[in-house]
Amino acid sequence: MRKTVQEIAELVGGHLIGEATREISGVASLEAATETEIAFVESEAHRAQAAGSRAGCLIVPEGFHLPDKTLIAVAHPRAAFAEVVVLFHPRPRPTPGIHPTAILGEGVVLGEEVSIGPYVVVEREVRIGARTHIGAGVYIGARSSIGEDSIIHPNVTIYPDVHIGSRVIIHSGSVIGSDGFGYFRIEGRYRKFPQVGSVIIEDDVEIGAGVCIDRGTLGATRIGRGVKIDNLVQIAHNVTVEEDTVIAAQTGIAGSSYIERGVQVGGQVGIADHVRIGAGAILGAQAGIPSGKRIRAGEFVWGTPARPMREFKQQYAQLSRLPQLREMVLALSEQMEELRRLVLEDRAQRDA
Repeated sequence: MRKTVQEIAELVGGHLIGEATREISGVASLEAATETEIAFVESEAHRAQAAGSRAGCLIVPEGFHLPDKTLIAVAHPRAAFAEVVVLFHPRPRPTPGIHPTAILGEGVVLGEEVSIGPYVVVEREVRIGARTHIGAGVYIGARSSIGEDSIIHPNVTIYPDVHIGSRVIIHSGSVIGSDGFGYFRIEGRYRKFPQVGSVIIEDDVEIGAGVCIDRGTLGATRIGRGVKIDNLVQIAHNVTVEEDTVIAAQTGIAGSSYIERGVQVGGQVGIADHVRIGAGAILGAQAGIPSGKRIRAGEFVWGTPARPMREFKQQYAQLSRLPQLREMVLALSEQMEELRRLVLEDRAQRDA
């Protein structure tokens, strides 16, 4: 595929500076791009890299100028570049239809142009929306539903009574709707409390590989619109994650916690039960949030137990000085011991 710079500028709604007829055949990074490829510059911080790039065209922020370069100026370079990436690397569209090895239960309802891959099992009364693709080896439990234009990658397991919205992407190996870790102790033994709730995943959610989202005990575990979840994340029963939150890899969220809108959760964060995270808060990587803790809206916390970033930095700086403080204390102790020895000697001489 080849596109002129003019055609690309029209696609992204940008202002063209330079050679409108130059042909572009692909996308690349600033460092690797050649004369026939397009790259993007996110900010002034990358000016030196942009000046040295061989890219045939650069998507740049508005007001960014670079002599002797062909540029497309836009308000949001990364978003515009994402459109160009899709232009040159369009997502393959599976052929609609049901593979002969797939098994469909009674009362299954399929929308138009649905594609169902090899060895898929769809239990009774499942509803799948138009143009949704179900990859090989997927299991979908009874009475579950999936909206339009969603992609369920191979070997995903969706338990019964799970409801998934439109334009949702779930990557391989994820398990949606398994039982929550709900037990009670009686007469010295643990007994299982029935997990009869559901999982609700709203529109435009993306779930990485190897993610586990437990069903609610009685109500629903809810993942809000536009939430993005990285690989290897555990979300326990009755958790609510509000819209536009992002959760990085290896995070664990315990039961009945509530994460408000637009929260950023770093990698390997541990959130205990009945925690509430305020809207727009940031949880730094490996932060630990104790049971029942409340993080205020917009707060940036780090450490275990998590505390405000300013406080964490002060305490961390003090901890880093512990070896030096130890040496100071030891030296002071030796001086005190020497002073004590001298006092005792002086006292002995006076007594003599």
